[in-house]
Amino acid sequence: QVQLVESGGGSVQAGGSLRLSCAASGLTVSRYCMGWFRQVPGKEREGVAVVDVGGIKKYADSVKGRFTIFQDNAKNTVDLLMNSLKPEDTAMYFCAAGWGAACSSLSSIRFAYWGQGTQVFVSS
Repeated sequence: QVQLVESGGGSVQAGGSLRLSCAASGLTVSRYCMGWFRQVPGKEREGVAVVDVGGIKKYADSVKGRFTIFQDNAKNTVDLLMNSLKPEDTAMYFCAAGWGAACSSLSSIRFAYWGQGTQVFVSS
C-alpha cells in the first residue's frame, strides 16, 4: 500500500523559510515522478515543483528561484525547501507521485498517489 506523508508545514513571517518533507512508503521515489502541489480554498490545485526519474526539475514561475525540490533516495523522501516566503504562498501543500508522463508538466492529472497535505501560513 502506497503512503505519502507530508510534514514540516507551519506558520512563518514573510521572508522566512520552511522545509516540507514527504516520506514515501510502498513505492520508491527514484522510480516515480514526484511533485509538490498546493491549494487554497476555492481555487484549483496548483503545481509547485516536480522532479522526474532522471532528476529533471520543473517549477512554477511563481516559485522559481525561491523553492527547491530534491529527493533523498536513501531516505525515500522528497523535500521542498521554500525560501523568501510570501503571503501568497499560504496554502495546503500536497506531495504526489505519478508515472513518467506525469512530469511532462505541472498538471496534477497524471499523479496517482497523494498525501494528506500540510498547511503553510505566511504572514505579512
